[in-house]
Amino acid sequence: MNAIVTQIPTEEEIVQRARDMIPMLRERADACEQARMVPKETIQAFQEAGFFKILQPKRWGGYEMNPNTLNRVLIELARGCPSSAWNVMVLGVHPFEVGLLPEQVGDELWNDDNTRLVSSSYAPFGTVDAVEGGYRLNGEWLTSSGCDHAEGGAFVGGRVQENGEMVFRSFWIQREQIEEIVDDWHVVGLAGTGSKKLVIKDVFVPAYRSHVIGAYDQESHGHVENLYKVPFFFVFYAAVSSVIIGMARGMVDLYVEHMVPRQNLNQAVGAAVNDPFIKGKLGEAFAKITAAEARVLSNTDEAWSYASRGELVPTDVRVRHFATNQFTGGDCFDAAHMIFKKTSTRGVWLNNPMQRQMRDILVGANHITQNQDNIGDLLGGQLLGNPLPQPNPFGVKA
Repeated sequence: MNAIVTQIPTEEEIVQRARDMIPMLRERADACEQARMVPKETIQAFQEAGFFKILQPKRWGGYEMNPNTLNRVLIELARGCPSSAWNVMVLGVHPFEVGLLPEQVGDELWNDDNTRLVSSSYAPFGTVDAVEGGYRLNGEWLTSSGCDHAEGGAFVGGRVQENGEMVFRSFWIQREQIEEIVDDWHVVGLAGTGSKKLVIKDVFVPAYRSHVIGAYDQESHGHVENLYKVPFFFVFYAAVSSVIIGMARGMVDLYVEHMVPRQNLNQAVGAAVNDPFIKGKLGEAFAKITAAEARVLSNTDEAWSYASRGELVPTDVRVRHFATNQFTGGDCFDAAHMIFKKTSTRGVWLNNPMQRQMRDILVGANHITQNQDNIGDLLGGQLLGNPLPQPNPFGVKA
């Protein structure tokens, strides 16, 4: 098929669309959590705003925009409803992954409907066997966020023995190949993401619907267009970090609204806004969140500066980007918790949205993409001149 001609908005236009949705998302956030999935009406609003087209190839009607456009959209959406933003993040990065695969995959997914969404579950829960012409998958894959809305199926991860070594691959599974979606998502935070379990039984995946998920070299990325020369893992991890930044920004929004009319029990202080500790913790928290946001956006701009010239991102730069973004969850959790504590008893009531925002940040910061403990060791070793461990998430072989 020929590329679809699409009217592409500017970055500012599409980010403003996200910002304009914050009141609506805040209004629906409780219902989203209770339903344990994002409402279909909200997903439709995201479709109409073009959020899922940001990283979609132009060949199928997408925008192929700078990944920071998605990051900035996610930051705004998460201020209103973290679970809804999380769905945009997951469902919105997979069009990028399709851009790494042969065009046949995109044709099969979007040829008659270029709005189909794809969810994922990358952790290798199930089993994968290499067979003639492809792979055979069996098992259960947990935490597939937004799978109820994913008519285009899912990407699932698995380890498979190839040429004497264990390889970590991603496989595109069509929706009709999913045996069952098990509603097992009962969690303390981000309950509205609908991250349910996928059951896959004896499914054959042809080789062209799979790729080595951490590969990054001329062989894996030399054939793709400029946007898709940005490492997929970087795009995914930065998007997760952006949602968490937005969650923390949302906590600041709620804190300010909470404190402005509040009177302090200490009559000498009077209004809460005069309390030096209430002001001081807010200032410190805001500085932490702002620093995290600047880091993620700066890293993405730097990666884009290489990819937009048709170049691969150098290994040392990739390590720095990949590693420093993973400190976002810890920084934003610390910032949010800092000001949540100043809400005292009022913050813990279930009708106070701050407690939900805090629980969502807790779960977001627990995501594997925010594993600052292990990654700090890797980054420090790289700075000290140590060789990268094998295997590593950068597609670098010894």
